[in-house]
Amino acid sequence: MSERTRLEQPYRYTPVELVEPEWTRFPGWKQVTSAEWQSVQWQRAHCVKNLRQLRAVLGELVEDRFYADLERDQAERATMSMLVPPQMVNTMVPHAVPATEDLYADPIRRYMLPVFSDRRTDWPSHPHATRDSLHEHDMWVAEGLTHRYPTKVLAEMLPTCPQYCGHCTRMDLVGNSTPVIDKLRFTLKPVDRVEAMLHYLRAHPEVRDVVISGGDVANMPWARLEAFVDSVIDVDNIRDIRLATKALMGLPQHWLQDEVRAGMERLAAKARSRGTSIAIHTHVNHANSVTPLVAAATRAMLDTGIRDVRNQGVLMGGVNDDAHTLLDLCFALLDGAQIMPYYFYMCDMIPFSEHWRVSVERAQNLQHGIMGYLPGFATPRIVCDVPFVGKRWVHQLESYDKNRGISYWTKNYRTSIERSDRDALTRTYEYYDPIHTLPDAGRDWWRQHAGDVLAAAERAAKASREAAESQTSLTIG
Repeated sequence: MSERTRLEQPYRYTPVELVEPEWTRFPGWKQVTSAEWQSVQWQRAHCVKNLRQLRAVLGELVEDRFYADLERDQAERATMSMLVPPQMVNTMVPHAVPATEDLYADPIRRYMLPVFSDRRTDWPSHPHATRDSLHEHDMWVAEGLTHRYPTKVLAEMLPTCPQYCGHCTRMDLVGNSTPVIDKLRFTLKPVDRVEAMLHYLRAHPEVRDVVISGGDVANMPWARLEAFVDSVIDVDNIRDIRLATKALMGLPQHWLQDEVRAGMERLAAKARSRGTSIAIHTHVNHANSVTPLVAAATRAMLDTGIRDVRNQGVLMGGVNDDAHTLLDLCFALLDGAQIMPYYFYMCDMIPFSEHWRVSVERAQNLQHGIMGYLPGFATPRIVCDVPFVGKRWVHQLESYDKNRGISYWTKNYRTSIERSDRDALTRTYEYYDPIHTLPDAGRDWWRQHAGDVLAAAERAAKASREAAESQTSLTIG
């Protein structure tokens, strides 16, 4: 083929060297030393928790209208309070002194510091949006322990994180209450919750896989976390343990501590001796978040002998909803930090999330767009986490009404609240596209029927809660 007729590939792979952005470009951090920046204590002490602290970092670089926009969102829309470690702030507008419009456009800012003007005004929430959109609380078999899949459980160890993401799927439990969301609270003492979880694992040999999360395990005192993981390894039927932490990216300094590295070595050695695997699952949504410190923390964890470090990102409009951005992220993870691209979840149907969510059709197109460039073992699957069903590849739907944006899904197992439900495996379950992505006829239908939909959803939610409470009392009793 001649040079004149050779065509470029839709995406061109270009290796990129990781660079830690220069934090002294921010007025509030001009005097911060490398030693301070690499200190987890300094990072935690200087997290941005409010507008005053953000202004102290940004100085006069950003106009008042941005702060007013952010303040209004915190008062009227935010489901998560503000908490951003310096490490994450530093990856916003990473290669320039940020001006107002730069900050507005930044992909990491869009989900870590959402502003009111980001949100939809026509449909800020979908009529089917709920604060526990995946019904994890309904499926508690002990406080904080969700048994959703036949062989897997989720252990929510604590309700806090080192950083609060605006799109958090566990916004009903995690973090501080906001003006629009009064958070749930654990009622048992931590030691009693842990013992109840371990009792359930020992009593249910069908469970082989435990995801230990929260919140974020990086916020748990290391001695308590190590003791719990050590006890889980002792359960004969457990073969896979996954530690869920966004802090590997948002606060890598935590995972570089001597205490943490030594403890992970002990756990990895014990797990290997018992034929159990330990992996870390992190949450990176954009290539700008992958820096040398993130790579160093990942290498430190892999060197302890754990099986793998994997990434579970979330697909979000304005952040990473195009194929090139996703591929840039995957190669940064894989080449730069040795993190395995694993999943991209569609953003869940929580309140005020419509500006982030994309349609199933869009997700299908993005899955098509990233195929063929990455090794097969490192090509992430884009999944839809369907309420009462679970994770499904976006092409696995049973049928799809694209006009009304309703996809229908089936499943092949019962959750912990469906043990007596004869129809659980034969019915279809619905998932809903954002209404603003629909054709005119579909948007008109939702405008006409939203009230009826909301009433039906409230009745279904009440029935679900009652069934869950009944099933949980039977299970624990």
